[in-house]
Amino acid sequence: MVPFAGYSMPVQYPSGLMAEHQHTRTAAGLFDVSHMGQLRLVGPDAAAAFETLMPVDVIDLPVGKQRYGLLLTEQGTIIDDLMFVNCGEDLSFAGPPQEAKAPSGGSEPSSERGGTIFVIVNGACKAGDIAHIRSRIGSRCQVIPMPERALLALQGPQAVTALQRLVPGVEQLVFMTGKRFDWQGGELFVTRSGYTGEDGFEISVHQSQAEALARALLAQPEVKPIGLGARNSLRLEAGLCLYGNDIDMTTTPVEAGLIWAIQKVRRTGGARAGGFPGADKVLGQLQGTVPLQRKRVGLVALERVPVREHTELRGADGQRAGEVTSGLLGPTTDKPIAMAYVAAALATPGARLDAIVRGKPVPMEVTSMPFVPNRYYRG
Repeated sequence: MVPFAGYSMPVQYPSGLMAEHQHTRTAAGLFDVSHMGQLRLVGPDAAAAFETLMPVDVIDLPVGKQRYGLLLTEQGTIIDDLMFVNCGEDLSFAGPPQEAKAPSGGSEPSSERGGTIFVIVNGACKAGDIAHIRSRIGSRCQVIPMPERALLALQGPQAVTALQRLVPGVEQLVFMTGKRFDWQGGELFVTRSGYTGEDGFEISVHQSQAEALARALLAQPEVKPIGLGARNSLRLEAGLCLYGNDIDMTTTPVEAGLIWAIQKVRRTGGARAGGFPGADKVLGQLQGTVPLQRKRVGLVALERVPVREHTELRGADGQRAGEVTSGLLGPTTDKPIAMAYVAAALATPGARLDAIVRGKPVPMEVTSMPFVPNRYYRG
């Protein structure tokens, strides 16, 4: 157990990181990610308001669909990355089971007309994110934190087999969709998503049912508990950014290679182009009118030497060319892999760099990501 984002969290269980990683790749792993921040934005103007904070299409997201988003500073750098779902008017997020059947249908039903957006943010950033969202759009919609909700992630190719035994119907979800389900008198909100590159689900559950649901899932033959260590190795093999390592308030979405998260409608020439913090810089970098100094890349070491975060990278001329932001020996790739920011001129697959490990150069090659093909279920 280690301190993380103000919580005590498991790095690994007795079987160890490598076994947990491989179990998630082949069967189903259960992660307690209740440290993440959950909130909802409520009201007829919620989608339009939320869209002013991010370079993302919120307004046109259909009910039941989920999307990746980025909160930006006025300089176009990343405050946090997040996931959000358009829940329409279908979500009251009722309390514990005994309260869920109350005539009111849960908390604040009368005020939750006109749409609900369910948002999940990173644990270490949640207090700041909620304050930021409230200060910017709190006058346009209700911003309701949900500290009473736990979050469980069930990931891996057999996740659907295990979960549908307990919650029939989840198998009908496809990647990046979400829906409310009932379990033992309480309300779950389940999305088919996660941060491992595998098929899987994230399950929002009231704190009063969280342990019972976790134990019910762990009783399934496919499921074992997985710690933060394997969560990190899985997401790195999947080429996914970790906030605080690979993206932060010094990086823009374009530098981070997250341009896929900026829909055409918000880009130059789109119907709702710009209108988000730092738009001139971000859209300028996208178009090439604002120079891009560095880019996030994937790297594979050509020797069997793990290369960790903050390792310096040098070019063929021996000059500093970048820095590793995440790195480890990939349990599935069976090679040392890393993410790094490098000079834009070197951010092409096949480019060679040296990582300086304990004073010695380790040759590395820029490669495309993900390192392991993702296996999301798209139907």
